[in-house]
Amino acid sequence: MIEKPLYAKDRIILALDVDNLKEAEDLVKELKDYVGYFKVGLPLIVNYGFEAFRLLQEHGAKCYYDCKFHDIPHSVQKACINLVKNNVNFFNVHIQGGSKMTSAVVKASRATAKAYGIEAPTILGVTLLSSFGQKTLTTELCVDKNIEDFVIQLAKVAKETGLDGVIASAEEAKRIRKEIGDDFIILCPATRPTWSSVNDQVRVDTPRDAILAGVDFMVVGRPITTAEDRVSAAKLIIDEIETALEDRKTLG
Repeated sequence: MIEKPLYAKDRIILALDVDNLKEAEDLVKELKDYVGYFKVGLPLIVNYGFEAFRLLQEHGAKCYYDCKFHDIPHSVQKACINLVKNNVNFFNVHIQGGSKMTSAVVKASRATAKAYGIEAPTILGVTLLSSFGQKTLTTELCVDKNIEDFVIQLAKVAKETGLDGVIASAEEAKRIRKEIGDDFIILCPATRPTWSSVNDQVRVDTPRDAILAGVDFMVVGRPITTAEDRVSAAKLIIDEIETALEDRKTLG
């Protein structure tokens, strides 16, 4: 399992939401000293498969695979076993796949890591997509709970079935941290500094919001990747995180 981040930059997961490997490589080479991890998601995987992971390995960069697996337990279990065999040790699955699915994933992934003599994977649970608001939850999914209560319930399922943490907004993270504990990893999926636009996200937090709420990792994409000076943009976010960490100590 990965360790909780010690430094501000290690809390940043940069989203490689680009369409080709050359663009991804340029971002990795330029920013690997300013972020902790690079998020590989659907755009790269659909086009390049495991080549995307190999690219990060070649440049000594760390990978977070945003796979969001959600299928019958057997299928997801097999997929995660193959991730572990290929040294992808930080990824996620949908908690809404059910406790049988998440339990099967945890047991099989850890057993595979042990059999291969490699580091046990860190597996997070997706609670609710950041593009979802209360209206979508209620009118389309027919869930009567408010978003926060719904996310907390899913986080409890994640903990009970052995997942290492969850993906949730800063607002939800406050209760997750209080009710589940400090050892649980919380990743904020839609982080936007105050100087950037929110794009297609609904539940969005600033780096400061995330840190003060007890979030461990935060995904940042376009505020850095589309900036005229990407390194400077990353440094601005690092500064915001460092200030928030100091303020969190003061606030207790």
